[in-house]
Amino acid sequence: MRSGMLKNRASAVTSLVGPVSALVLLVCAGPSMAQTSDLVSKTAFRVCADPANLPMSDRSGEGYENKIAELMASKLGLPLDYTWFPMATGFIRKTLQANTCDVVIGYAQGDELVLNTNHYYTSAYVLIVHSGGPLSGVTKLSDPLLKDKRIGIIAGTPPATHMARNGLLPKAKPYHLMVDRRYEDPADEMLADLKSGAIDAAILWGPIGAPVVKASHPDLKVTPLLQEPTLPKLFYRITMGVRQGEKVWERKLNSLIRRNQSEINTILTEAGVPLVNDMGTGPLKVSQ
Repeated sequence: MRSGMLKNRASAVTSLVGPVSALVLLVCAGPSMAQTSDLVSKTAFRVCADPANLPMSDRSGEGYENKIAELMASKLGLPLDYTWFPMATGFIRKTLQANTCDVVIGYAQGDELVLNTNHYYTSAYVLIVHSGGPLSGVTKLSDPLLKDKRIGIIAGTPPATHMARNGLLPKAKPYHLMVDRRYEDPADEMLADLKSGAIDAAILWGPIGAPVVKASHPDLKVTPLLQEPTLPKLFYRITMGVRQGEKVWERKLNSLIRRNQSEINTILTEAGVPLVNDMGTGPLKVSQ
């Protein structure tokens, strides 16, 4: 889960899916190989996934991306088959490009390692604070109430640029960006520090932070950061990722997404993922 065009574009896109998935985009680039739609399995819905990346995915199938994968497999009438690999160095090269699987369920729009489907949701970075606390009304990083506060931030992610612009970095507490979630969990660590008072606020990629808050921290408040007036943007469109050149497979998934969007929205909403409109100006109005 863009402060100076090319470099910031890479930084922004790589960090939106969270501290772990950033590795997929930043450091796993490998030589492209010729791709044809014949590589897609006809006997199983083969998913490339991280085995320890909750709330998104894990081996037990508890993540919301697991549930979306189950939905897609059922609509195709195929069994679901996983290739498990940590979203660290070589993820795409050793899974999708190695033809051991055919789709990554959650992938940021615009990266060149994969062919993106149409996006199936848009989300944003969020500010997490104590409900009813002095910061509970803050909606943007320029709010004077944040001055001199210690804010947790995943190092190298787009919100850090806005924090620097607003003079919030000197007291910030950084957390690791590139980690293997089997051994380290920056989001949980950050929220534990917020609960203990070690930091005053936390900034996380919404699809990671908000579901964790919903599941385990009812005394915390989550606010999407949608009012920052300058780049880098803090909202991103999430797609499914397939091999470059797999246009037939991409179109088939696009059709599945379109026909089952309401069920996908339900899975995301129940998980606590903050859904915003495509322009990142406010919450998505989901029809019931």
